[in-house]
Amino acid sequence: MKLHVVPPRTGIEWVRLGLRTFFRQPLALAGLFFMYMTAVLVLSQVPVIGVVIGGLLVPAATLGLMAATAEASRGRFPMPSVLISAFRAGRQRARAMLVLGAIYTTGSIVASGLAALIAGAPQDPQPGQFDASTLLALVLHAPLFLMFWHAPALVHWHGITPAKSLFFSMVAVVRNFGAHVVFSLSWLALFLGAGSLMGLLGGILGGPGLAQAMMMPVALMLAAMFSCSIYFTFRDSFVSEDVVEAPEQQQAP
Repeated sequence: MKLHVVPPRTGIEWVRLGLRTFFRQPLALAGLFFMYMTAVLVLSQVPVIGVVIGGLLVPAATLGLMAATAEASRGRFPMPSVLISAFRAGRQRARAMLVLGAIYTTGSIVASGLAALIAGAPQDPQPGQFDASTLLALVLHAPLFLMFWHAPALVHWHGITPAKSLFFSMVAVVRNFGAHVVFSLSWLALFLGAGSLMGLLGGILGGPGLAQAMMMPVALMLAAMFSCSIYFTFRDSFVSEDVVEAPEQQQAP
């Protein structure tokens, strides 16, 4: 496995591949994403421990969605079991994925705690608005996102240790920073464009209430498409024969 540096324009290609792959298996990929979101919502209702368990499972869930995209990109129908790919690849890699989860949970709690300590407790902003604490928390989470962008896939498909996967992930994102900027701005434009269009249509047809009702399913669908494109950012950032193999070939029977 070695790092592959790509030109900035590759960011647009990642978006295009994510959209094309999603529309190959829209029902399956949307369904898997909604399953993931439902699990997150259910866990979030469990006091204290729900947040911890949810954080522990973030890397594994991310890998599951990437594996589903890999399946769909090869013309295969991703089954629900693909979401637990991280725990079907043997004890060593499953344990490594849980270690990643523990690191992510700890980092997220620390970042949120520092944001609350510096900026004060959240003030329950109006929908669509962020208070200082929320914005600071996002900023403090940025290094965490960089470290975990490729880490679950490196652990699962390359057998890299958790510590090394976090380092290689950050290096890959930094080295391909231009492509990631183009990728992020392209998705931001898609989200803003779709939101504006739905807001305009909803406002014309039935007012702000209908506009908001129309935006929610569109936003979730776009989020599912975005999750598909993440796989391609990983695939093109590292060169290895392991990446092109089917996920089930990497899994223990």
